[in-house]
Amino acid sequence: MSDPWATQDPGAWRVALESYPAVIAAQAVNRLSELDRWYRAELPALIASRTPAAITLDELVKATEWKMKRGVWRQRNLLLVKSNAPEVVERVSRDALARVDGSTAPIVALAKLAGVGPATASAVASAAAPATYPFFDELVAKQVPGLGPVDFTVKYYARYAEALRERARLLGDGWTPSSVERALWARAGGKAGASSKAEQL
Repeated sequence: MSDPWATQDPGAWRVALESYPAVIAAQAVNRLSELDRWYRAELPALIASRTPAAITLDELVKATEWKMKRGVWRQRNLLLVKSNAPEVVERVSRDALARVDGSTAPIVALAKLAGVGPATASAVASAAAPATYPFFDELVAKQVPGLGPVDFTVKYYARYAEALRERARLLGDGWTPSSVERALWARAGGKAGASSKAEQL
């Protein structure tokens, strides 16, 4: 995909999505591949195993580490996330994930936790409901026409999420906003590709 957003060819999008694990590995970031596998394969099941659905403090910390290793490391934010009381994280996340309906309500609720902004909140929401919520990533947002300069606000996330939902609907065949996000991130080459401006795929 020379211009990823311009094409609606499912085959081209599928090639980009299938390259995602290799692009993760190519970032050469300590433990990123391990954390990404955990985030994709284990965290959704852990959240869903609880009734009602919720995330623990340890899981929130680990998801934050995944998000930062895939993007920009902010130690202060991680320390703030760790400062949340375990019972508060579980209560807030239960309330937030009970409101998974396509609105920004879960994002707003989760962002009340210390150290959690719309991007980290979206990581939790996407793990719980990948068919509804994509992870909020700057490299991805920059590839979506019409969104304007990236702004880590709930209002901007709402527009970003709807654009990825619409693309998933157009692609059909099992595509979700989450898989659209991964394909676009992989197509950019991750942060390593973006910083070098190299064509990696």
